[in-house]
Amino acid sequence: MKGVILAGGLATRLRPLTLVTNKHLLPIYHQPMIYYPLMAMKKAGIREVLLTTSGDHAGHFANLLKAGEAFGLRLYYAIQQNPKGGIADAIALAEEFAHHEPVLVLLGDNIFHHDLAPSVRKFEQKGRGAMVFGVHKDTGSRQYGVIEVDGSGTVRSIEEKPEHPKSDIAQTGIYIYDERVFSFIKKLSPSGRGELEVTDLNNFYLSTGELTCEIIDWWVDAGTSFDELLEANNQVARMVQDGKL
Repeated sequence: MKGVILAGGLATRLRPLTLVTNKHLLPIYHQPMIYYPLMAMKKAGIREVLLTTSGDHAGHFANLLKAGEAFGLRLYYAIQQNPKGGIADAIALAEEFAHHEPVLVLLGDNIFHHDLAPSVRKFEQKGRGAMVFGVHKDTGSRQYGVIEVDGSGTVRSIEEKPEHPKSDIAQTGIYIYDERVFSFIKKLSPSGRGELEVTDLNNFYLSTGELTCEIIDWWVDAGTSFDELLEANNQVARMVQDGKL
């Protein structure tokens, strides 16, 4: 399995912090934000990772991360020409890199400590479909995509910021896809926001009955607001001080 970390976007909600650099290079307590998805990849057993970002910031990442040696990874880079293209558009950049292998996709601003290795092994044994990851959260705030699952963990529905949530499971930015993901992306049409939406991509797998969900213990989408960025810093600080990270 190959790894893909998405670290593009304009991050307008974090300005002025992001006027001079990419949000994924902002600090989360004692390390740059981008370190956390890289550590998650290594912990999951992934050894080759593609990082997608904008042309403006590619050099910043390369200067910091080099070829990934410090993380025990082989790191590659890809440029997303349209920073407003959406998550699925960024995933599409990994088609040649993946070379018919499944991919573990992480949004670079998602902070969590869950060990993904068991889920990776489970997926590789199954060999087909897609897996999303959720966390129990107050979904009534309409800030999150909401996942509805049955007793076996098979996804029944995914709704983006629904007015009436069907569950308390918020969708995180962690995904595993089989090799069909790139052909599915080519079938997507831009949403009203002009983006290729990851929810639409996941719904391709949902329609085949091959979309499952794993629950993680905690997760912070650090790139969405100053409050979430602060929460990520506080959460990591507590874990470091408790010797858990």
